[in-house]
Amino acid sequence: MKFRRGRFTSSAKLRRKGIEVLGKWKNVEIDPNLYADEQFKDIVCLEELTEYKLVSSDKVGKGNKKKRKAEDLLEEGSEEEEEEPIIPPKKKKKCKDVITKADTSDGTDVPIDEEKRCEEINEEANCDEHGQMAESASSTKNAAKKKKKKKKVLKDKASPAQEALPSATTAKKVKNWTTEVLSASTDRKADVSAWKDLFVPEPVLKALSSLGFSAPTPIQALALPPAIRDSMDVLGAAETGSGKTLAFAIPMIHSVLEWQKANSSTSRSDSVSEESHQHHDETRWEKEDEAEKPDHQQVEDSGDEDDASFTTGFVKVLENTEFDSSGKGHTVDLRKKRPLLGLVLTPTRELAVQVKHHIDAVAKFTGIKTAILVGGMAAQKQERVLNRKPEIVIATPGRLWELIKERHPHLSNLRQLRCLVIDEADRMVERGHFLELSQLLEILNDSQYNPKRQTFVFSATLTLVHQTPTRILQKKNAKKMDKKTKLEMLMEKVGIKGKPKVIDLTRKEATVETLMETRIHCDTNEKDYYLYYFLLQYPGRTMVFANSIDCIKRLSSLLTILNCDPLPLHANMHQKQRLKNLERFAERERCVLLTTDVAARGLDIPNVQHVIHYQVPRTSELYVHRSGRTARAANEGLSLLLIGPDDLINFRKIYKTLEKSEELPFFPVETKYMTSIKERMNLARQIEKAEFFNSRAKQHDSWLQQAAEALEVDLDDDIFMGKKTSEQEESQKQKMLKGMKKQLKHMLSQPLFKVFMKTKYPTQSGKLLLPQTSAGHSESALGIISKKQARKKKSVKLN
Repeated sequence: MKFRRGRFTSSAKLRRKGIEVLGKWKNVEIDPNLYADEQFKDIVCLEELTEYKLVSSDKVGKGNKKKRKAEDLLEEGSEEEEEEPIIPPKKKKKCKDVITKADTSDGTDVPIDEEKRCEEINEEANCDEHGQMAESASSTKNAAKKKKKKKKVLKDKASPAQEALPSATTAKKVKNWTTEVLSASTDRKADVSAWKDLFVPEPVLKALSSLGFSAPTPIQALALPPAIRDSMDVLGAAETGSGKTLAFAIPMIHSVLEWQKANSSTSRSDSVSEESHQHHDETRWEKEDEAEKPDHQQVEDSGDEDDASFTTGFVKVLENTEFDSSGKGHTVDLRKKRPLLGLVLTPTRELAVQVKHHIDAVAKFTGIKTAILVGGMAAQKQERVLNRKPEIVIATPGRLWELIKERHPHLSNLRQLRCLVIDEADRMVERGHFLELSQLLEILNDSQYNPKRQTFVFSATLTLVHQTPTRILQKKNAKKMDKKTKLEMLMEKVGIKGKPKVIDLTRKEATVETLMETRIHCDTNEKDYYLYYFLLQYPGRTMVFANSIDCIKRLSSLLTILNCDPLPLHANMHQKQRLKNLERFAERERCVLLTTDVAARGLDIPNVQHVIHYQVPRTSELYVHRSGRTARAANEGLSLLLIGPDDLINFRKIYKTLEKSEELPFFPVETKYMTSIKERMNLARQIEKAEFFNSRAKQHDSWLQQAAEALEVDLDDDIFMGKKTSEQEESQKQKMLKGMKKQLKHMLSQPLFKVFMKTKYPTQSGKLLLPQTSAGHSESALGIISKKQARKKKSVKLN
């Protein structure tokens, strides 16, 4: 069917099928009564093709391009007169560059040279996409949309180059905080001989080499052989930043490749021609993957191309299909049968995005498709991504369960699932959290149980055990919790029935050796002072954690007033904004990320120098994961606890659970700067408080007024939150606010950390002008605390 509005669009699906046209498209008579139906009002004609054959996609469109162009030019020239009345006169104005000024008044004559040139450009685009195309629409119809087509031609010409260089395009497409980590060593190929004894598949070795991962981390070296060679379930506990993602990603990719190999070998013979066809199919799948990889900002937009192919363009009815007897059509069947083979479950959306990028990077030479299912993004578009039948799905439990309940075809049969990964498992199976996960695990272990399925369970705090309170131990059936009991309970919840491989590489303290942990004891209202002092004195990439969203919002307002440009991150923000803030934080060398525990687990943000616990976390696991955002992959980092009177109970619990042998050192603060810090902060607090109450009162009052107008009711002044004030009082408030802002601006323009000179110099102005340099720039926070610790150890030895 051809639609008036539509034009020949580049459909990826037609390109994949590889249809070689042997006969001609024939017109099919349509019942005139059909035009009365509104659904078919845009139909122009219906064509069918009966003589054709399926061929390999790389052979299509090479032989008959020139011949086809000549035929189309002749045919379109003959059809020009017939089709012209259909075109609205407005559309002719778009072809100013094609139709000369003399001929625009008629709209009938088109210069021959321009027409030929335009037809050739259009035909090139169509031939590149579809191989052999149907008879095109009239030349005047094409001329009316020439500007749009020119833009499209440029895009279409770029597509072969993108397919030829998949690695280059993916590097540009993937804009994520993981990009720096994954593309750190892409210029040189690393020696991956250390990986070969771990049974890593050849395409994955190639990817690891291009990523510069020359040697596996301890968790990877211990987890890969039992997972790949012995197909065992794995329970892995290793410190933060130790490479746990690849420890489950590589076995999963291996499992998918094995399934593909087994299914392709059973559905075809061993002839040489068919083996070469398999190679074409694999390369075609790889190209599709490279073209269709959605980055985290394109997750919502993925699948739009497929929709475009259904809603615009034309439809061709295929009948009497003759498939080649050589069995080349088996790939279509294989793709139809392609089930879900790998499922990764994560507690947060950001972690799901990161895991997807890591898996894509390692699987880039395998042709394996991945998809991400998270909340905060359009479910319909994620359904369209699932329609492409990806082998691996990375999801958060809520959105995944929602799509399973809607009985999406790709998620309906989970019996064929070969790998199940539960990342940050201790958090996922906590009581009262992720109800959907327990329902999902119930299905996987009951009606959708697969005895051959591998289960991977990973976390940095998998084996961290809390000391059971004595009041609970005094009960009759009370059990003392130890590592073994905790793992057994976890295995029962997850549904691991055999004997898994347990790998525990965590230290007794649970945190990393390269992490320097410090603390500051202060009153609750003094925390703002010390936070601002630290951010000014030691600029760098800093993450500030708090327990509540309200606290993050208040700190964000305060630090924005003080020109610190913080980036907030919490669950009440829109998903796109959350991801955008993570990107910005990873891009800037000096930046502050204010976040709740939504960013505490798993996120691998490069070069985070400091982690500040504005409020002490409620559990030891959270403390370990928060602190694990810095000091990753053998780098050094600093963790600072701001401990108020309310935080002492939580701090003592953490200290006891982690069995710290030494007391945490106190962070050194230069008190001479604190007076200026307090002045600035107090003024900023007043401004923030005034602005907050003003905005809240305005929102409340405007809502009341709108409701009253809708109900046609008069309101008393007492009901309003702001309590109606006179214009004079309001202007006075605004004047005071403006004055405070001006005063703060003057304060911020003055250097806080002044460089004091002991020697006096005779100068014309009476003083020596020095460059305004911060004292904090000369030495890092980590260096200062290390020196302090070294001095302390020396003094202990001398005594």
